[in-house]
Amino acid sequence: MIQAIGLTSNARKESPPTVDDVTFEAHAGRVTALLGARGAGKTTTVRLMLELQPGRGITYFRGRPLHRIAHPAREVGVLLGDVPGHPARTVRGQLRMLCSAAGVPVQRADEVLEVVGLVSLGGERLGTLSRGMDRRLGLACALLADPHTLVLDGPAAGLSVRESKWLHGILRAHAALGGTVLFTTDDPKEAARTADRVVTLDEGKVTADQEATEFARTRLRPRVAVRSPHAARLGVLLTKEARTAKRSVEVVTEDGSRLSVYGSSCADVGEAAYRHGILVHQLADEIGDAGPAVALTPVPADDPDARSSAPAEPTAEAGTQRSAPSALLDADPPTSTFVPLADTDPVARTGPHADESGAPRSGAALPPLPPPITVRPARSPLRPLRYELRRASGIATGYVTIGLVLAVSALLSVLLARVGHTPQPRLLAAWPQELPLPPAALGAGLLGAFAFGDEFRHPALAADRGTVPRRLGLLAAKLLVGAATAVLMAVLVVGCDAALLHLVYGEELTQVPADWLSLTVSWFALVIACAWAGVLASGVFRSTAAGLAAVVAVPIVIVPLVQKALEGPSVRTAAGLPTRLRDLALVHWPFGAERFVTAVVRMIAQPVGGALMLSLTALLCAYVLMVLRPRVR
Repeated sequence: MIQAIGLTSNARKESPPTVDDVTFEAHAGRVTALLGARGAGKTTTVRLMLELQPGRGITYFRGRPLHRIAHPAREVGVLLGDVPGHPARTVRGQLRMLCSAAGVPVQRADEVLEVVGLVSLGGERLGTLSRGMDRRLGLACALLADPHTLVLDGPAAGLSVRESKWLHGILRAHAALGGTVLFTTDDPKEAARTADRVVTLDEGKVTADQEATEFARTRLRPRVAVRSPHAARLGVLLTKEARTAKRSVEVVTEDGSRLSVYGSSCADVGEAAYRHGILVHQLADEIGDAGPAVALTPVPADDPDARSSAPAEPTAEAGTQRSAPSALLDADPPTSTFVPLADTDPVARTGPHADESGAPRSGAALPPLPPPITVRPARSPLRPLRYELRRASGIATGYVTIGLVLAVSALLSVLLARVGHTPQPRLLAAWPQELPLPPAALGAGLLGAFAFGDEFRHPALAADRGTVPRRLGLLAAKLLVGAATAVLMAVLVVGCDAALLHLVYGEELTQVPADWLSLTVSWFALVIACAWAGVLASGVFRSTAAGLAAVVAVPIVIVPLVQKALEGPSVRTAAGLPTRLRDLALVHWPFGAERFVTAVVRMIAQPVGGALMLSLTALLCAYVLMVLRPRVR
């Protein structure tokens, strides 16, 4: 069950709020439609419910607000617009990545793909999907964690009639199993046919909260749609004949060739056109919308007392003709011959999903849903790690970046060896004196920046978390994956450079240096620090470019500042630090670990290393502050 109470958006400057004090309920086992024209506030209402937008009010999902639910994806399945996934990611890869985030087995992705009919498109890229296929994938994402509640914003927008019927069949099947379904639409006929209850929004306020049958009776009217090259002449003749016969017929001119005739039938309109030799291109029974502010109350034509006691409403004279704009202001049918939609339309008379006798369609075939699943409620430290691994490996960006770094490093190492005057460690790392950082460090920083930059550009987790989650668990997973990727790239760079130098210049440049262990630790520490700087900066500034800029700014901006701060003679040194640490711990360092400590201390003592440590500390503090600030509020 959904309980929305007092939802109000923040006003912008002097304009009124888009949504003002919206309150309604959506019950379990039923489909509820949030109806309104474009700009009525439907999307804003949904975003306020899901805490995606700041405002006032609160929404309870089975008695709990969204921020109090430990795993929102298991309680609320959300579909907001297009699927927010990377265009290069495959359909199956997107679902499996979300499975890892929600803590459900990866086999669940294949189950929901089969339900939504996308099994054959599992290997297709998200950027190649059509509108209908994207909607199917969005519904699969919403059903992935077996949620109790579905909240969908315009799920049938842009779909064909067949796809819309299939979509609403899935929603009906979910409600039949006891789930809660809320969807938005701007089509009154869609709301009347597919929902059990209709909540109408107009200019950001709730104007009606009705059962579907009552909504159809008061909002929808039967009419005859006519299209003819002589529509104006036909409209005048129909009005004249209605006045002569003293019948209440209303003719509305839609445009130059279209008419909407209320209070008549296809047979009467067709006979009138035939008698006067008027060509008709279209003649069909339709259902028209009477507008959100009109409540139609049928009054018998032979009961003057009832008519006089009824509320004053704009009515049409017998045989009147109006244009479309005036019809929107005066949409009530003539009271003398008004026939409620419940007497002419089976859907309005019996309600959605009922037969023409009024009995529920208990035997109606509903589309199958994915089988229920059981998920462990406890948090798992491997869940964000699995998600990050699938996110990083699901697209070609990382592989292309590593390939470019290897190619550039190999070319630079060969050129530096040809010129000479470059120490062997810098030669193997392809680090010229003129560059602030080697290509491997820049590549590690770029991959780290992609870790959060892609999250904000393609927010796959935004639907159920309110924004891209900057939790410490997800940060730890991104730092760990970024460090492993940086170390792998550093090893590949040194190996490829050494192999290429051995092939071109022989063994002279590929001999192992005496202090190889400390050099290796320093090399790994450099690329890991650059990767972490990219991760933290992109998470703080919400941009891939900002993450890479933070890495490049270390040697260009921060290093000169550090050198200026450390100018002058040093009074004391850190000589003998490993020995003092060993004495402090009262144990011997195993496997000669003091050499690693010495290497790390030496790197930090260098300007680039000290600047990196300073940047990492500042970015980490800023990230932790952004994580804790909402909790403090």
